[in-house]
Amino acid sequence: MSCLIRLIIISLLFMSGCSSQEPKEVVVYTSVDRVFSEPILKRFQEKTGIKVEAVYDVEASKTTGLFNRLLAEKSHPRCDVFWNSEVGRTIILKQKGVLAPYISPSAHDIPSRFKDLEGYWTGFAVRARVLIYNSDLLKEEDLPHSIFDLALPKWKDRVAMALPLFGTTATHVAALWSYLGEDRTRQYLRALKKNGILIVNGNSVARDLVVKARVPIAFTDTDDVNAAVQAGMHVGTIFPDQDGMGTLFIPNTVAMIKDCPHPEEARRLIDYLLSREVESRLAFSESAQIPVRDDVERPESVPSLSSVMDMKIDYLVISRNMEAATRFCQELFVR
Repeated sequence: MSCLIRLIIISLLFMSGCSSQEPKEVVVYTSVDRVFSEPILKRFQEKTGIKVEAVYDVEASKTTGLFNRLLAEKSHPRCDVFWNSEVGRTIILKQKGVLAPYISPSAHDIPSRFKDLEGYWTGFAVRARVLIYNSDLLKEEDLPHSIFDLALPKWKDRVAMALPLFGTTATHVAALWSYLGEDRTRQYLRALKKNGILIVNGNSVARDLVVKARVPIAFTDTDDVNAAVQAGMHVGTIFPDQDGMGTLFIPNTVAMIKDCPHPEEARRLIDYLLSREVESRLAFSESAQIPVRDDVERPESVPSLSSVMDMKIDYLVISRNMEAATRFCQELFVR
């Protein structure tokens, strides 16, 4: 009898162990600044009970570090979702077979220009490539209206830009390569170098040089400018080339990793990131990102997408030119 009781107890314990489920989790790699992305991911965890394991990138190598990691892990993926702060290298990951298609119901009202036709990635919450200037150093009449003005002698040794091998600066150069053509872009970049442009490690570093009055103007993104404005710094924003080629918009992108460990949880996180709630939260955050849907609630300080003339360029074309543009910038600004 005692043996029978022991067998029953062991069987019950075994059945209990088999019926218990592992805690749900999702692994996300993101190049979005942690100060902006972490609150969003924590909110998802609170709403769903799904534990979020996040891997963040560093400022100097934005996107590129995680991009290379995803390529290295292609045969044994550890990541479920890639939340990228730009679009060019997301498209390259699709081309290299790293991503899996998923069409989220949350994306039904996102404009088609921000979506991959086959569902491999979806864009949301854009930033604009702008110029930040020190309002104590520059008067209204002194401000440039185009990025091409910065190659003029007037701006010699007075402009800063992040190293154009990573993140949105690399995307910007590839966009120029696509819009202007290779020869005109090379000519422009050489003119900037000849004019003494200061190359630094990241958009926030370029911004800080303007804040500290080291240079009067710099290339950066709208989120970096807004952070300085919110801190009470004497800076302003220029949306360049509004009478010409327009200002480049760079969306966040989100994609599911092929053969990822937690596909169900990955789809739920993607649905959340593409929700109107997240776009609104990013618009009201210090990053002041612009919703791709004009009717998403946003503060008055954040412009609507339709109110800014944007550069009409296909993101797929940008991705095709990234390698050549990056290689040229490596030779021009690093060697």
